[in-house]
Amino acid sequence: MKNRIPFGPVPSRRLGRSLGINNLPSKICTFSCVYCQVGKTLKFTKKRQAFYKPEEIRDQVEEKVRELKNKDERIDYLSFVPNGEAALDINLGREIELLKDLGIPIAVITNSSLITLPDVREALKKADWVSLKVDAVSEELWRRINRPLSELKLPEILEGMVQFSRNYSGKLNTETMFIEGINDSKEEMERIADFIQRVHPLKSYIAIPTRPPTLNWVKPPPEEKINIAYSIFNERLDNVELLIGYAGGEFASTYDVRGDILDIISVHPMRKGDIEEILKDAGEDWSVVKELIEKGEIKKTEFNNKIFFVRAYMKDNNGKDRR
Repeated sequence: MKNRIPFGPVPSRRLGRSLGINNLPSKICTFSCVYCQVGKTLKFTKKRQAFYKPEEIRDQVEEKVRELKNKDERIDYLSFVPNGEAALDINLGREIELLKDLGIPIAVITNSSLITLPDVREALKKADWVSLKVDAVSEELWRRINRPLSELKLPEILEGMVQFSRNYSGKLNTETMFIEGINDSKEEMERIADFIQRVHPLKSYIAIPTRPPTLNWVKPPPEEKINIAYSIFNERLDNVELLIGYAGGEFASTYDVRGDILDIISVHPMRKGDIEEILKDAGEDWSVVKELIEKGEIKKTEFNNKIFFVRAYMKDNNGKDRR
């Protein structure tokens, strides 16, 4: 069975209806963020390498776009948002070039860890929309939240973001995820906002965990802290937006509802109501989900008193889930 690379479209609070491109196997990353909705990193690396042939990605995305257009489904962006760091794919720039012919804007969401590399900056420059992660600018807090490879250096990454911003002509955005008790002090908020000023983004997003995180103790800051963050960012930056609500209700499927559900929740946990909409659209019922649960391919979990369904990944030698 071939690897299924595109997924969705999924509703995105930043990109409208986004057709995701999962250009990495699970889960390869430079970080293992405490709040990651995909689960903990299975393979840590900073070495860029080829995972799929660029032509395979192009062909699969083209086929998916054609299927969706036949169903009159809208696609606002083709988005590289894999279950890991997109820039680990050494062919990212070539893949973006091959997808340009589809006439749909291309976005890349990156954790910024490899932006110190000139070839990564060149690849990202080819995208129409880029989001850079800035969760902290204090070394200790950055390591507590993003849990990066030990050899990665935050000052170098921050300088790489500034350098990229000077030469990028597309829509540049930043995103900051605030976690209760870690980076939600007024002082760190001010330091983050002061740094983002140097990047001059089109928009700065303030985010909180809205889906099940990797670690159970991860919680969003209280409302008053979010208000303080917004006020601090708004004083220093031109365009600030909150990402504090669950983006749901506009998922789409093609002709393989089981595969579509698995593809989406591999990178995007879903609520029961969202899955029900996909099933209804495909003329299927909840037995599809029951079968996936019984086979151990998905599992039910709870976050903030809401039920989500997530992908079940590899088991360790003790039979414990390694998400």
